[in-house]
Amino acid sequence: MKGITRRNVLLASAGVALSGCGFQPIYMPTALGQAGVAQRELAAVSVNLIPDRPGQLLRQALQDRLEMADGSAPRHYDLSVAFWISGEGIAIQPDNNATRIRAIGTASWTLIAQDPGRTKLTSGSAKAVDAYNVLDTQYFALDLENEAVQRRLADAIADQITLQLAVYFRKRATVTG
Repeated sequence: MKGITRRNVLLASAGVALSGCGFQPIYMPTALGQAGVAQRELAAVSVNLIPDRPGQLLRQALQDRLEMADGSAPRHYDLSVAFWISGEGIAIQPDNNATRIRAIGTASWTLIAQDPGRTKLTSGSAKAVDAYNVLDTQYFALDLENEAVQRRLADAIADQITLQLAVYFRKRATVTG
């Protein structure tokens, strides 16, 4: 019993229980090692332009997550995203100056088929929170910190949207397949 730990026993029993109920990873490849249904469908999504710098960061993060390695998959869907970041001071000094800003990134998205009727397939939303310090430093340092927060928010929102789309495609394949 030297190599067997309680954690290993729990992990093994959880794996057996999940496989017995039909659990499969959402990005699971086919038996032939090809991309699974979620990956194939995600690769067929074209991300529309999103205005402003935070929107550009989100669009780039979404494209990185949705495209397959070769990037040559035909497009069948358009993803339209509205993205905005709001901020609020959370560390207020006696002179009413904020020394820490909470940034809240919010996105609402819609997946539309590229058919003649432009059928709305599904929609959803995503939200992420981050923060940064506002110190008495150079403006350039504050600008760099703000850019880093926008990038982290875009990455978190892109992860959420990608997962929501993968779940949608997986469920749709189960219902129609």
